[in-house]
Amino acid sequence: MILLYVIFSVYILAVNFYAVLLIKSQRDNYGENNNKPSGDGKLILTAILGGAIALYVSMFVMRYRINNLLLMILLPVIAVLNVWFFYLAYRSGFTFFVVA
Repeated sequence: MILLYVIFSVYILAVNFYAVLLIKSQRDNYGENNNKPSGDGKLILTAILGGAIALYVSMFVMRYRINNLLLMILLPVIAVLNVWFFYLAYRSGFTFFVVA
């Protein structure tokens, strides 16, 4: 059982680390090429997979696309759902993942 907690915690940390790197890379690429920013698909997918809090915080820290209304509304909603899901997973001991 402890192994599941460790694996899930590492997963959460990895997704949040990837989210920060994604914001940083998109910000750097936007500055160099003077192109439009890439689609919001990668950002939203990363948020759904568990990186919504890191995306939201890093967008403010790096001042990247904070005028985008879709991301400013959607990311906090997904973050609340992520926290709720993580809480349920830890509280239940991952019993809903175990198939008998």
